[in-house]
Amino acid sequence: MSSLSLQGIRKSFGETHILKGIDLEVRDGEFVVLVGPSGCGKSTLLRTIAGLESPNEGAVHIGERDVTTRPPKDRDVAMVFQSYALYPHLTVRKNLAFGLNLRKEDPATIASRVDEVAKMLGLGPLLERYPRQLSGGQRQRVAMGRAIARRPSLFLFDEPLSNLDAALRAEVRVEIKKLHRELGATMVYVTHDQVEAMTLADKLVVLNGGLVEQAGPPLEVYERPASRFVAGFMGSPAMNFVRAKVEGGRATAPGLDLPAPAEARGEVIVGIRPHDVVEDTEGALVLEVEVAEAMGFETYAHGTLGGEPFVARLEGHARPTAGETLRLRVAPEAVHYFDGESEKALREEDAP
Repeated sequence: MSSLSLQGIRKSFGETHILKGIDLEVRDGEFVVLVGPSGCGKSTLLRTIAGLESPNEGAVHIGERDVTTRPPKDRDVAMVFQSYALYPHLTVRKNLAFGLNLRKEDPATIASRVDEVAKMLGLGPLLERYPRQLSGGQRQRVAMGRAIARRPSLFLFDEPLSNLDAALRAEVRVEIKKLHRELGATMVYVTHDQVEAMTLADKLVVLNGGLVEQAGPPLEVYERPASRFVAGFMGSPAMNFVRAKVEGGRATAPGLDLPAPAEARGEVIVGIRPHDVVEDTEGALVLEVEVAEAMGFETYAHGTLGGEPFVARLEGHARPTAGETLRLRVAPEAVHYFDGESEKALREEDAP
């Protein structure tokens, strides 16, 4: 396996700038997940790594090799697509062997690799079937197996589970995690699914508008978002945001009165996750309920707070009704603060 280094990657299509200067280091054996909204550049970045797109500027290194101008076949990467990309006229066995045949490996090596991969992915009973005879999950396992059989330096995944239903996604996601552990492979994975991102990644990379907004371990990105964008993107339901004024050490808005951090000045954006609030008759937050969604043992109360949309996750069997006013409490350490203009996170270590 190999490391991956991206240096100053820029990519435009005509006047449309997709990647605006991406720097990224992926260690040997690391599992990196790229996330971000549609149009942020994550699939274009993956295709640039694979050699399917050429950057306008910047360099791509795989291990010690500068592959910026090399064609895909000379990069020693394997890509697993959303659409499976299996050959319908070939059996599972021949699909698994396809890349090895292209490289003119000897028949004994091909047979051994195919058997090894089939055993690893539970494809043994399916080797003589055709793709049309397989379920979606089985097809995706074949697509992964074809990549594994080649033993590439780098695995690339482009939203490989998005065509599967929820149960199959969970099943194949676990298989991918096991594969990474067993192979010790370097993997770069694109997804829009936050559960996939949080559970698979060693390093999470959040893209926004063609730039890296934040990169780091998944829990660190979730718990210490670098900006309002990252805070709002990671988590479901999304983090609530309320604009507040800082005066006398307090951040205040209609229905909100919280101690402000020392570094806060003027207008700030207060961020509170729905699951970080609890009902408390003396709480500092006042929520006007508009809709309540009962989800079993928990209820999501939707309403407004400080004139902004706000969602509270309430545990237990209480069911607030439309028009009801709830008082909520939030622990000070669970409150996030962002600068009112730059929308960057305010940290204690940033205090003047």
